Amino acid sequence: MKLLCIAAAGLVAGNLTAGDWPQWRGPERNGISSEKVSAVWPAEGPKVLWQASVGTGFSSLSVSQGRVYTMGNATNQDTIWCFDANTGKPLWHHSYAAQLSPQWYEGGPGSTPTVYSGRVFTLSKWGDVFCLDAVTGAVLWQRDLRQEGVKPNRWGFAGSPLIRGNAVILNAGSAGIALDRESGRTLWSNGTNAAGYASPTSFGSGGTASVLIFASKHLVALDPQNGRELWRQLWETSWDTNNTDPLTYGEHIFISSFSRGCGLLSVTNGKPSLIYTNGLMHSHLSPGILLGEYLYAFHGEAKQETDFRCVHVPTGELKWTRKSPAFGSLIMADGKLIILSDKGELLLAEASPSAFTPIARAKVLSGVCWTPPALADGRLYVRNAKGELRCLELAMKP
Repeated sequence: MKLLCIAAAGLVAGNLTAGDWPQWRGPERNGISSEKVSAVWPAEGPKVLWQASVGTGFSSLSVSQGRVYTMGNATNQDTIWCFDANTGKPLWHHSYAAQLSPQWYEGGPGSTPTVYSGRVFTLSKWGDVFCLDAVTGAVLWQRDLRQEGVKPNRWGFAGSPLIRGNAVILNAGSAGIALDRESGRTLWSNGTNAAGYASPTSFGSGGTASVLIFASKHLVALDPQNGRELWRQLWETSWDTNNTDPLTYGEHIFISSFSRGCGLLSVTNGKPSLIYTNGLMHSHLSPGILLGEYLYAFHGEAKQETDFRCVHVPTGELKWTRKSPAFGSLIMADGKLIILSDKGELLLAEASPSAFTPIARAKVLSGVCWTPPALADGRLYVRNAKGELRCLELAMKP
């Protein structure tokens, strides 16, 4: 069986330039960049171009039109930051009251800003939704989902906003909420119960465009125009931890949760069916990188040791495992995996189902590092849970 990757419609942000990384997991939300990167690093690692402190949290970086956006928390206030990508100079910030709420982790926001057509869209862990002017930081509209009865899940909202047409789609409520991009009014809503933690994902099957919401106990496919449920697949986990985004390829969807394992679904005539389920991939936080038929991702069952591994998705066959790095997140560029371990080690490796062989590696951060890097215009952005943000030079030398 051959699975074909498809580019999801409606993901590329308005006014996107060649080097932009305008949302969670990049231009197509798959963690893959078209840029070339240097594999030759100094002994101490890639050069640090600039650094900043953004507050506690796990929000990744979005880059658009020469500006860098992220979120963090200090003194029980969330702050949305905008920096000059060249210099690291703060251009603006917007703060609002929000509890840090560490619960077996450092706390703070987990969602990543989405930049689209001159606007920045953010979601706090408690349901504060903001639309800001990307250049000035002026608040264009805002919503507090809690005041409307939408319940945060145990660790707060973590999914990043998805733009589809005029809709800002959020993994909030029982199975998704859509707000009007211009005004913030509710376009559709599917209940108020607690959500899952994954980001909304575009999917196309049989010519039908849909949005996948990995809810607390189900994977749900919706019509993005009106929120109508097209189908759902039961996927129950301990503590309702459907954390990582569904990965889509043609008519197929790969899902994984750290307390349950993984499964491959086929969607035929508008109905899902499980091709297999197994325990070869228990994803915690990062969905990993799918290249062709192979998934490169971190695996670990609850309370068990973790490792980095490669899985052949059509068959569920394990190709290899590595104990170093044992945990972290990753993106991809130039056919190479760019991995940030949970201990702040940066690794570059060829994406190969035959073996894992690092090309370069260096310690670039300290502390807990769960947030995936972002790559734009030859600059790699990394951060840790305490909010230490560094911009590293990864551009190819002329």
